[in-house]
Amino acid sequence: MPNKKQKLKIFQTPRGTHDILPQDQKYWDRIRTVSQTLASYYGFERIDTPHLESTDLFLHTVGPTSDIVEKQMYSFKTRGGDALTLRPEGTAPIARSYIENGFLNLPQPVKLYYRGSFFRHESPQRGRYREFHQWGLELLGEESAIADAEIFQVCSLFLSELGLKDILFYVNSVGCRECRPKYRSALSGYYRSRVRGLCKDCKRRYKDNPLRLLDCKEEKCVTVKKSAPQILDHLCEACKNHFTVLLEFLDEIGVAYMLNPYLVRGLDYYSRTVFEIASTYVAASEPEVAREALPSINAENRNAGDEKKEEDEEENVVTEVPIKEEKAGKEPLALGGGGRYDYLVELLGGRPTPGVGMALGMERLAYAMKQQQVKIPASSRQKLFFVHLGELAKKKSFKIIEMLRRANIAIAESLGKDSIKSQLKLADRAASEYALILGQKEAIDGTVIIREMSSGTQETVLQEKLIEILKQKLRR
Repeated sequence: MPNKKQKLKIFQTPRGTHDILPQDQKYWDRIRTVSQTLASYYGFERIDTPHLESTDLFLHTVGPTSDIVEKQMYSFKTRGGDALTLRPEGTAPIARSYIENGFLNLPQPVKLYYRGSFFRHESPQRGRYREFHQWGLELLGEESAIADAEIFQVCSLFLSELGLKDILFYVNSVGCRECRPKYRSALSGYYRSRVRGLCKDCKRRYKDNPLRLLDCKEEKCVTVKKSAPQILDHLCEACKNHFTVLLEFLDEIGVAYMLNPYLVRGLDYYSRTVFEIASTYVAASEPEVAREALPSINAENRNAGDEKKEEDEEENVVTEVPIKEEKAGKEPLALGGGGRYDYLVELLGGRPTPGVGMALGMERLAYAMKQQQVKIPASSRQKLFFVHLGELAKKKSFKIIEMLRRANIAIAESLGKDSIKSQLKLADRAASEYALILGQKEAIDGTVIIREMSSGTQETVLQEKLIEILKQKLRR
């Protein structure tokens, strides 16, 4: 027992994590159900990779100058000396598994989907967490633009099935090995005389990876970017054709998109198609100051100011980040993104294998569903409520409940309560059509009472006839 003078420690979720509470589970269940049904229909099979991967996997693929590697990875060494990292994203582990498990020997393309937790040491806000959940699709082994279009199609259908409105895809091409070096050279030339006016991070990015200058959200850097050369003007003929065909597909299938010539995303393994998905929905009746502060598109990129603030606050218990009133609700809500990664498998030692994929943040999806007041289809109502009276009846209860489960008949109960009156009140509150009542006499006789809740009429039936009689009543 703690000393009276000792202050009792209050335990909370670790900074940047959150509980998914019972009242929110209906949104998460809906996301899980729709994603699994749609992915399976389009031929995507589920894969689960470990939460822990070799640190070198991400250093080698995501890029040593990316924000993920520089600031956000949870990396450590085991007692045995292994360098491991909690996975910050899902595509590199899929590519590793593709090579390790011989997927190249299967009929191509290989279509996979995943769902799970990911980890990044970010500056927490509502909607931005250090442990977050994603649903993703990966299609490996097909280089034509139809593979990109299929990812767009399934993603668009998924968001529509969830009931989300005002969805917009921001699309660009970042070229290939042939044309990207020329663009990097043009970009470096443009920024050469403007480096002094950039933020500290961008001055470093200019030397290490000029394309990442286009990611920055600092106002002075955004201003400089507005006149920067566009990569679409520097694409080789093959990349132009690929991008043109993709846009024709998107027009045909009716996906709402907008070209963003400065979209490059924050991961080094992307080639050709890149895209991000946002909800542009704004609820007219919702006060802006009450809206949750959520990051806009290009979610991989965080300002250095956020990181400094985070370090200052790290030792304090922080449950919420104050909302910036002038920004809340005015920017598109980032839901996810993706792109093509034609060199990733080769980079990891496999045979050259084209690939394309996407990932959506499940926290953001649940938030968007609540924001747009999406109605969740009601699960089948439990029409039966089990009521017991007496110790013998309580002991016999589990056998009857299990008998109903085996017959696929759902039933609610409150076995911890002894009062028949309180149990019937619960049955009434649950809007159950029937109550099954098992008392001392019924437990001895091998019978059970079926009570119709609306009229109060009841009949006693043999337990061995219970399933047959209930199925007849529930069919009416």
